[in-house]
Amino acid sequence: MTTSAKPGGPGGASSQQGYVKVCALDEIPADGALGVEVDDTPVAVVRSGDDVYALNDICSHAEVSLAEGEVYDGTIECWLHGSCFDLRSGKPTNPPATQPVATYKVKVEGGDVYLSLGDD
Repeated sequence: MTTSAKPGGPGGASSQQGYVKVCALDEIPADGALGVEVDDTPVAVVRSGDDVYALNDICSHAEVSLAEGEVYDGTIECWLHGSCFDLRSGKPTNPPATQPVATYKVKVEGGDVYLSLGDD
């Protein structure tokens, strides 16, 4: 499932100092991921233990959704060929992927997850 969020757009998305509300924390499975779209950018919002991360949802090797993969040991695994990406850096930790995926800033407030695609 992919959720769409745009500042002030449909779906009730709200903006907070460059951050956009993308989902409620409880919508993300424990040690799992949820695919969302922010300003036409596919994003995997990931829970690993008590931490939440966001990275580009498209595998840099196979161009499939990372949100459909397994989350373990601080990585998310692409379901197609098994490449794993570090949740903090987006760098691949094993082949066949060799290029990183973008990571995004995340904050959780009041049970809601916000993310920023920007550099600030």
